[in-house]
Amino acid sequence: MNLKLLEDLQNNISRVMIGNERTMKLITAAILARGHVLLEDVPGTGKTVLAKSLARSVKAQFGRVQFTPDLLPSDVTGLNYFDSREGGFVFREGPVFCNILLADEINRATPKTQSSLLECMAEGQVTVDGKTRILEEPFFVIATQNPLETLGTFPLPEAQMDRFLMRIGMEDMTQSQELAMIERFLVDEPLAALEAVCEKTDLVELQTRCREVYIHKDLLKYMTGIIHATRKHPKLLQGTSPRGTLAFVRAAQGFAMTEGREYVVPEDIKTVAVPVLSHRLTLAVPAEGIRYEEEIVREILDSVNVPVEEWSRT
Repeated sequence: MNLKLLEDLQNNISRVMIGNERTMKLITAAILARGHVLLEDVPGTGKTVLAKSLARSVKAQFGRVQFTPDLLPSDVTGLNYFDSREGGFVFREGPVFCNILLADEINRATPKTQSSLLECMAEGQVTVDGKTRILEEPFFVIATQNPLETLGTFPLPEAQMDRFLMRIGMEDMTQSQELAMIERFLVDEPLAALEAVCEKTDLVELQTRCREVYIHKDLLKYMTGIIHATRKHPKLLQGTSPRGTLAFVRAAQGFAMTEGREYVVPEDIKTVAVPVLSHRLTLAVPAEGIRYEEEIVREILDSVNVPVEEWSRT
């Protein structure tokens, strides 16, 4: 298992980003698990810079869509148009035909346009006018949105939210980290000078190895106990779906890899539980404040007994 490659990838992103070590590890874990990430935070916290830093760190094709209310599904997936020189219809690929896609301010597009990402995120393919085209691996979507602003936005429906492996927020900076950021960006532009440290084929290999990360049966029971607790919680109208269960397992495997292990431990599960499960829950009664679902997941983690065992493969 080429764990040094993961370390090099995170170190390279750190040449631009200050702090946010946990966020970078979670995003790396999501890529390893073949999942997608929703970066949700207020403007100016570095969401787009983080996404661009990741894209530049991998020698792969990068695509970006700036979501707006007038954006059409064909602007994302591509369309067939009549070419008079060819004497027939020709397909023009949309920006989703890439390896890393930045869907910037995804909640500013209409639900119809948002849904254009459903097939490619879940199945790695795009169907236009009845013809299906397979997307090249790896394919990773990193979307951003502002959770506070509602004017001119369209909330992501449950089906779209469920396609994201994780919903992650950026971490707050300390004063020393903010000073370091000023010094780093005062004269130079680190993002422009960032170079790739791995090939896309390396990521595909790591994604394959991620499925081999060992999870003890007792930990699988622990994880399903957490899942079923979300379905029985009195404050929730809907708990985690079976797709969320598999996402939970894959995310734990991916995070274990970022920690340099070939097996999952309870700490991995606890770390990924909130970003993987909270956005899949539906509250029975609307609550004040954002991310109230995260508090429910933490409450469940405190209530489910953690098994004690030797977790490495024997």
